[in-house]
Amino acid sequence: MIVTGGSAGIGEQLALALAASGARVVLAARRTDELEHVARACDALAVRYGHLNAPTATAVDRSAATHLSRAIAVPTDVADAASCRALVAAAVDRFGRLDMLINNAGLAMWARADEVTDPAIYERVMRVTYFGVLHCTLAALPHLKQSRGRIVAVSSLAGRTGVPLRTGYAASKHAVNGFLDSLRIELRESGVSVTIVCPGWVATGAQARNLGADGAILGAMPVVVRGAMTAEECAAITLGAAARRQRELVLGLRARIGLWLKLAFPQVVDAMTARAITGR
Repeated sequence: MIVTGGSAGIGEQLALALAASGARVVLAARRTDELEHVARACDALAVRYGHLNAPTATAVDRSAATHLSRAIAVPTDVADAASCRALVAAAVDRFGRLDMLINNAGLAMWARADEVTDPAIYERVMRVTYFGVLHCTLAALPHLKQSRGRIVAVSSLAGRTGVPLRTGYAASKHAVNGFLDSLRIELRESGVSVTIVCPGWVATGAQARNLGADGAILGAMPVVVRGAMTAEECAAITLGAAARRQRELVLGLRARIGLWLKLAFPQVVDAMTARAITGR
């Protein structure tokens, strides 16, 4: 199993849950130290649940334990196609096959479009959030066809409806959903399933790293978020949907009702969304 964005937040919780279930996990992100930390935590869970023998104290045994590890960290820049191909190659080389790709990595921004000072910010968000899914999926697809495996994407409610201050992020998630919805149809006879999960607010701790109108990291959320789902809960729901090979899952009753209302009363939903984000 490959989990992109596996160094923190939802990706970390996905990896930990997979490790606890006995899966062999390949963690991908740019932050090597954090990836290694999560990989060690995954192996600790594998030992706890009897999926991996506890390492002994000798140097030889430590080397063997590393080789037998159920989780490996592969530093990866998902915006780079070659890096994504290397990630998939490392996973198959280590574990012999690939059963699931979880596209979780992403980059977000908070800004009004008319306040953006450098349009290149949109390209930066798109390269990570959309092209990261594209590159990883295309690299993994031949192996997933062999295993009749699963493609999973942690998208967003912003991939289904517009959200003020999130033009860049919503555009990238709409692209993810469009690509994977189309791919699902192409893969109908292959045995490969495509699952898109669209959460609303999730408390991941990563929101402070969102980009602002000038492309700099904000360092704090620009809006007050209440009732956010935990990353652990989002991960559990995502893995459940993947196990069922569910095509799409929008998380949250209010979100699902909002999407239904949008079909009949789009202006009302626009106004509700604006009030929820901007207070106006």
